[in-house]
Amino acid sequence: MAQKRLKSTTKNPATPSRTRLIEAAQHLIRAQGYSATSVEQICLRAGVTKGSFFHHFQNKDDLALAAVVYWQQTTTALTAAARYHEAADPLDRLLGYLDLRAAALTGDLADTTCLLGALVQECYATHPAIRVACERALSAQGAALERDVAAAKRLYAPRARWSAESVSRFIEAALQGSFILAKAKQSPEVVRESIQHLRLTLRQLFQQEKASEPVAARGRDLLASAVDSEVDNTPLQSHFVD
Repeated sequence: MAQKRLKSTTKNPATPSRTRLIEAAQHLIRAQGYSATSVEQICLRAGVTKGSFFHHFQNKDDLALAAVVYWQQTTTALTAAARYHEAADPLDRLLGYLDLRAAALTGDLADTTCLLGALVQECYATHPAIRVACERALSAQGAALERDVAAAKRLYAPRARWSAESVSRFIEAALQGSFILAKAKQSPEVVRESIQHLRLTLRQLFQQEKASEPVAARGRDLLASAVDSEVDNTPLQSHFVD
């Protein structure tokens, strides 16, 4: 039944009042949680009547499912239009994605955090339809990110044993965790710091194989020197002292 509500909701016309209800719900859920948000509060913030609410949605759960769909549509459109996709280097595209997330850290703290993260934390065990909808939306976002991770892996670290899927999940997990800390500290600065660390981590991750080549070459030189030292009786340990 819950999945049927999700399908029927997405077919409803995107009227201004319906959009205002969804946007009001997004803000309130991010700011105070799903359970604490009432239909009355949503209507008040949206500037519509309860009659209008029930014209568009069966109940609050139905609105939450519509909000997840709306979130996915708007974020997909935002990322698709971002110029970082124009970069030829997939690593630059990944860093551009992080720049886009950092640029979104403006305005009200609640509106800079993730709706899906807020919903999942509270509803994963009590509202399975909402959890499933959030998981699908997050997976779709992760799949788009994974494509650039996979391309960067082929270019920079083809022999690495980690998977592109695991790295894309790590990026999203780090961002979601930073949103929780931002709410705890009442500041988006922790998200900016996390994004900077993510940038450094990605650079190191994809340059690891390149960086290892000079080390391997130095190791071969040291081995050759060790062989020579058997002739001149130079202690092998001296080759490892700078």
